[in-house]
Amino acid sequence: MMDQRWRPTVNEREFIEQALQSDLRVDGRRPFDFRKLTVGICREDGSAEVLLGETCVMGYVTAQLVPPYKDRPNEGTLAIFTEFSPMADPAFEPGRPGEAAIELGRVIDRGLRESRAVDMESLCVVAGKHVWAVRVDLHILDNGGNLTDAANIAALAALSTFRRPECTVGGDDGQQVTVHDPEVMDPLPLTIHHLPIAVTFAYFGDGNIMVIDPTYKEEAVMGGRMTATINSNGDVCAIQKAGGEGVMSSVIMQCLRIASVKAADITSKIKTKVDKYTTEKALQKVKRTPAIVAKEVNVPDVTMKESTHSAMENQTSKAPNDGQQISEGIHTPKEFH
Repeated sequence: MMDQRWRPTVNEREFIEQALQSDLRVDGRRPFDFRKLTVGICREDGSAEVLLGETCVMGYVTAQLVPPYKDRPNEGTLAIFTEFSPMADPAFEPGRPGEAAIELGRVIDRGLRESRAVDMESLCVVAGKHVWAVRVDLHILDNGGNLTDAANIAALAALSTFRRPECTVGGDDGQQVTVHDPEVMDPLPLTIHHLPIAVTFAYFGDGNIMVIDPTYKEEAVMGGRMTATINSNGDVCAIQKAGGEGVMSSVIMQCLRIASVKAADITSKIKTKVDKYTTEKALQKVKRTPAIVAKEVNVPDVTMKESTHSAMENQTSKAPNDGQQISEGIHTPKEFH
């Protein structure tokens, strides 16, 4: 459990708990409503910024060629790294990653790798020698609560827009790898089979009261939480429950049904933003000739046609004179009689 940025008093705690018993929340939402979600795709490939209420997380994806693991010579690697800055929350300390940063990275990593959302075999260049190692860096810019869901969406949006350089294999031994510049050969996107969406629930009281997408104030009061990672098809990818009060199995099943609906909505938002970004990038590659250049190109053609036409007129105008000279040359033999 991360250090709390806000420590409630006894009266504030009672107020939040009594409001939740009446299906009310301090920010006016219903128990199963998400805060306003904004997914922003940056100009550079593989970067995205997510706003979930007051929570802001930025994701950035990079890749490099490395030797593969010996037990998986035909698969690339995927690693998640989180950075908690004191700028986002005074409770965050600079330096080495704390327990909260490690836990956040593991939850997102488990949802992506255990479900095999990213095709690792497509990252192999030369089996046993060269594979792509994909790294996702998640920067916490503002902590307004529920960092897990916001960081998960940022990671998925960044992975969906990432393009790795194209490379070819050649040489005398057929294992020499050449990485091409993006201007020479178009980079390739990652093969993503589905989008595992993390949905976090907070439990209050004896575990009978639950809400979705808790704020930092609700996190300071909650008795426990559970994160369910599920895709739009309803497949459960991972479940993480970090301590706290025990929860009935019936409550967990209800949470999974709610998470399935929320995952479909969030998936559609991510795909809409990614499709829009891909279309804009494709239009930027289309080179259109300006109208001024077209006029300059057409002018010599017109002049050439006019000069050719005038030359043909001159030849036709000269043709009768030549005919007259020929006719005069035909009648000249009369002079010999």
